[in-house]
This record gives sequence, structure tokens and C-alpha cells, in this order.
Amino acid sequence: MTERRKEEKAEPLLPPSSPPPPPPPPPPPPPPPPYYVIPAFILLPPYPFPRRRCCGLLCYVSCLLGLALAAILLACAAYFLWPSDPELRVSHIHVDRIHVSRPPGAALDVSLGIEVWVRNPDYSSIDYGTLAVSVWYRGQRLGTGTTKGWHVRARGSSYVDADLRLDGIQFLDDSSYLIEDLNKGSLVMDAVAEFKGKLRLFFFQVVVQGRDSCSINVNPETQKIIHQDCYPD
Repeated sequence: MTERRKEEKAEPLLPPSSPPPPPPPPPPPPPPPPYYVIPAFILLPPYPFPRRRCCGLLCYVSCLLGLALAAILLACAAYFLWPSDPELRVSHIHVDRIHVSRPPGAALDVSLGIEVWVRNPDYSSIDYGTLAVSVWYRGQRLGTGTTKGWHVRARGSSYVDADLRLDGIQFLDDSSYLIEDLNKGSLVMDAVAEFKGKLRLFFFQVVVQGRDSCSINVNPETQKIIHQDCYPD
């Protein structure tokens, strides 16, 4: 018993084996290789976006409206600035003297005073030339008288007096009509007033003209106008 206990208490000659050490950690991964960024471009075909199409249509409409407005302004300017013929009217006729010589050698002496009213409707002044007043009897012109030129301001009016005196107007073909009118106590004549003028429009001069006629019925004995009818030509 004693020996068995000694054997049980006897220590082993070698120490017990220790566990193996852990394996070493794996090496770190190698760093990635360096790289460079190369810029790349992608070419796309042109594509008409709807927004650009709307902008183009808007520009087209705006151009049309601008042209229409410019045309309207030009038309208004032409309407107001383009010259028109002035208004001419024989406002008054008075007989100074009428003398008729009976045939043979029928002749007529006439002295008339005519007042003419002229209105300039334009926005530019007018320089009028001579005013010509002629007297007619049964389609035959007895004579013509003229006056000096005058000036009418823009949108203004003026009166011009013209005196006409005709002496010894002989009637060779229509003396019978003249005797007939003398017997009736009514001598019908026509007075025609006409002129030409120049209107100043900026650096230009435009020729304008006017004409007015009056038919007068004169009593050769009293030398007064029985009836007068004027009408523009």
C-alpha cells in the first residue's frame, strides 16, 4: 500500500505539452495600382427641343407684329403729310361795268371783281403762283386776268382779290345770241378761277392746283347779278 501511494504521488518526468501557438495573421493586401482619369466626350446629333421651337415661333410672330406696326405708322405719316390739292371757292363776284355794242360790230366791255377763298388742308405751307381768272360767254373765252402770287400757311386759309377788265371783245359768229340775250335782259357768263402752287414738303416741292367755276346771270341794263351758281371742278 505504501509503495502504491508512492507511485501515485510520483510526479511525471516531462511537463504536459502546451497547445500550439496561433498562426500568424495574413499579410495585408497589396495597394491598388495607380490610375489616371482620361476625359471623354460624347458627340450627340442636334435635336430641336420643343422649347427652342416655341422661342423661334415667338420671334417670328414678334417680327411680323413689328413689321405690321411699322407699316401702319408709315401709312399714317403718308396720310397726314402727303400733300393734297387745296380748296378753292369763288366767294364773291361783283360787276363793275358791262357795255354791249349792238351790231354791226357787236362788242362787249366787261369789268368784274372776283374774290377767291383758298384753304390749305395740308401740314405744310403753300406758295401759290398767279391766280388766273377767265370769263366765258357761250363757250367762248372773252379774256383772262391774273394776280400775283401769295403764301398760305399750313392748315390756313386766305382770300385773294382779282380784277378783270375786258374792252372791245367782238362777236363775229355769235352776235345773234348776244342780241337775243340783250332783248331778254339776261346775259349769262361763266367765271373760272384756277391756280397752280408749290407745296414745301421737307426738301421737296410738290405742284398742287385748284379750280372753281361760277355761272352768273347779269342784267345788262342794271348791271347787277340776277343769279349766281358756283361749283368746284
